Amino acid sequence: MRIRPCIDIHNGSVKQIVGSTLKDQGAAVSVNFVADRDASYFASLYKEKGLGGGHIILLNSRQEKEAYAADVRQARGALAAFPGGMQVGGGISPETAEAWLLSGASHVIVTSYVFREGQLHMGRLDEMVRAAGKDRLVLDLSCRRCPDGTYRVVTDRWQKFTDFVISPENLSALSSSCAEFLIHAADVEGKRGGVEGPLIGLLGSWQKESGFPVTYAGGVHDLEDLRAIRKASDGYLDVTVGSALDLFGGSLSLDQLTAACDPD
Repeated sequence: MRIRPCIDIHNGSVKQIVGSTLKDQGAAVSVNFVADRDASYFASLYKEKGLGGGHIILLNSRQEKEAYAADVRQARGALAAFPGGMQVGGGISPETAEAWLLSGASHVIVTSYVFREGQLHMGRLDEMVRAAGKDRLVLDLSCRRCPDGTYRVVTDRWQKFTDFVISPENLSALSSSCAEFLIHAADVEGKRGGVEGPLIGLLGSWQKESGFPVTYAGGVHDLEDLRAIRKASDGYLDVTVGSALDLFGGSLSLDQLTAACDPD
């Protein structure tokens, strides 16, 4: 179980937001924290702490041209500060994947490009595999809970439901096309109110069988949440902590988190 650090960028600033409030251009976003430092500062800190494998997420859509361009500048600065140490996602396509990898990203992260009109398009996934290479592609399967209790992948800044259910069978099928999964529990993301227990149980059970890398994000607010994640997955499931981190206005330090994730 590893801490996977994060840098979320919105309107050109490092922020922590309530994920479920992130909507299309012009809509209000609930913000927990806005940093007074550039993304490169946080990337340098993660490098100093030896915390590789984290992710940088550009939260603006590519249609928000000026804001997205500002996000890109911040992300490139972070990659330059920690080359090969972080993944990048947000508006990634086959046309842009190589440039991000050449800029220092260890992997590119995609969701919306391969999920269109509520469905997974295998042809578009194949395009991403050809562009980035399977070993440098992360599939973001961030999801929300449905009334029937299933978790379905959501796209377009976590607002549009797809028909893709997070299940052991579906995870196994997709694992042959990427290096790992990143899965935000979008309903609890940024709320610091506890993790999504049923989803952790599902992911932990599958991961114990498969050994495939999965990072969970969403709702972590204290060390008890980390213990729950460890218990559910026997320590296989990696975790991202955002708003609860003291760097982003919370109370937990990076040192506390790494100690809790690797207590031995």
